[in-house]
Amino acid sequence: MGDGTTPDFATRIGVRIRRLRHERNVSLSALARDAGVGKATLSGLEDGSRGNPTIETLYAIAGRLGVPIGALLPDPPQEGEKPLETIHGTAVSASLLETFSDADTDTELFRLHIRPGYVQHSPAHPPGTVEYLTVFTGTAKVGPPDALLTVGPGGHVSWTADVPHTYTAISGEDVFASLLIRTPRN
Repeated sequence: MGDGTTPDFATRIGVRIRRLRHERNVSLSALARDAGVGKATLSGLEDGSRGNPTIETLYAIAGRLGVPIGALLPDPPQEGEKPLETIHGTAVSASLLETFSDADTDTELFRLHIRPGYVQHSPAHPPGTVEYLTVFTGTAKVGPPDALLTVGPGGHVSWTADVPHTYTAISGEDVFASLLIRTPRN
């Protein structure tokens, strides 16, 4: 597939979306409406016929279902398994590296690429979610629009992500970073 995902990866995402939707007793129509996603798009994601789920779409669905985005993604590969799959958005591409859970928090670790010239708008995550970004190359501006943080190579910032927030690469450079998202369990 030209979007960087394989049919198997997209199918596994669809299976997870459908399972979570059923567990929460949410109809396809209600999830599509509340997530701001077309019903045909959501149906295509669930049945695997729509092979390019974007970060924007997955965040909208995860937010409506009240789960971290990692709950929609297949588990990261174990050592010796095929390479990581990447999900793409307008400004950001991300690969899930690892998930961790403790008694009351789910944590996801992503490899992130932020492309210059675009802004990634992320919806509010579940209450109490915090994001931690460590930049390796480039300079990024991230966080809630009214409290943006600038972080350059070797820098680290965090923000409460239970409000809408953005990511953008500044100075015309690609940004390569790690993103850790900690989401309290309800």
